[in-house]
Amino acid sequence: MKLALIGQNIAPLLPSMLTDLLQIGHVCADIRIEEKNSAMQDLLTGYGEACLKKAGLGGSILSTANRKDVLSGADLVIYAGDLMASSRFQQDREALSGGKDDEEGLLNQARVNGGIGGLMHTLRQGAVVLPLARDMNKCCPDATVITLGDPVGRTADMFSVLGFPAYGLARSVLRGPTGLDGFATRLGLKLEDIRAVYAGLPGFSFLCSMTDKNGQDLMSEMYSLASDGVFGRLIQRWYRQYEAIAVGRVTDAAEFMPAQEDFIPDDRPDFSESVEHRKDRILHMNTVREKGLADPDGMIAQLMLLSKTPPLRPIQLGLALVRHENLVMDGVTRQNHGDIPSLPDGTFIQARLTLHSGVLQKESFPLPALLTDLMSDVAYAGHQAALAALGDRSALRESVETDPALEGLDRLYVQEVVNAMIRMHSDILDQFSDDEEEEL
Repeated sequence: MKLALIGQNIAPLLPSMLTDLLQIGHVCADIRIEEKNSAMQDLLTGYGEACLKKAGLGGSILSTANRKDVLSGADLVIYAGDLMASSRFQQDREALSGGKDDEEGLLNQARVNGGIGGLMHTLRQGAVVLPLARDMNKCCPDATVITLGDPVGRTADMFSVLGFPAYGLARSVLRGPTGLDGFATRLGLKLEDIRAVYAGLPGFSFLCSMTDKNGQDLMSEMYSLASDGVFGRLIQRWYRQYEAIAVGRVTDAAEFMPAQEDFIPDDRPDFSESVEHRKDRILHMNTVREKGLADPDGMIAQLMLLSKTPPLRPIQLGLALVRHENLVMDGVTRQNHGDIPSLPDGTFIQARLTLHSGVLQKESFPLPALLTDLMSDVAYAGHQAALAALGDRSALRESVETDPALEGLDRLYVQEVVNAMIRMHSDILDQFSDDEEEEL
């Protein structure tokens, strides 16, 4: 088996990915990591070799800037990248903040996943995915893709349109006051004492059911708490409007909806590890590289790395898919095949994935009827945004025309704003050119 790991967020995930590969999967694999910085190449290779040596399973690991070497013959490609995410987001935010003739501007559209900001983020992902997919067609045309790049559903959709089986993993819904752990705390329970099922779109998911470990239904109590505003005014408002309880970060879910009171988009979203965490990670990886995992200092450093790794398990998902194994995993982004009956087949949804010998088992995750129209509109606009990111100008226009997050705005004006922002990012959005811009 060969794994190709691509994107600047691979390094923080590497400790858990190697742990899952070697200790849980017990797999001998050839691992290639794309990395342009020579010092980081040495660090990642040395760290990985120390992990392989401790496992004693064989295989190889190499970090290199040569994409052909990374991709050639890969069975699984894990993409965890983002094109200049933080700096470009701030450019978007500044452009949307308004000027002398437009004092209020469109600052509430400076988002990561939805609205104008989410559309621009999607287009920038397309500037990375397009050339990557072209290289994959040459080097590993039969590879399966797992993406962790935001917006996850749209990025997975791009790979799918370009011909690759694609899955994704979004941020965990286990953490925070409106995550599953927060819900459990409000119920006076521990996270391990609840059994929750949630489904929807990536970053826009809702509870389907919740029981305690003895099978006692908890949804009536959850509805009561949501209606009383215990989980905040946004979840209260959405519950009263849609009879559904959003799960995960409310700021993520709100991005897919029209601007509303109580929602203030993040002005500095967390796209990757902090500078402090990066310094600590490099220090611990160097300790493992130099001393190995048989040494107490090396093992402590490894435990520190694993304690700070985001709770995403792309290797577990990838192994089950590629090796045709059994797996049950919550919150997987994949195409709908009747799993959410109210959404069209082919829509990229987020829901529990169950595999038997690598074969996807159909499940049913019914969502309230009042939520159906909104979620369908969000999914349609997201698919059009994914097509736009691959250079389709008509899809770009359709995404702007149909995105629920833009409700109440002059769509022609928004089209002008989006075209101006594409020109602003023209140095990286080479799937577009000014002479292709449509007349409004």
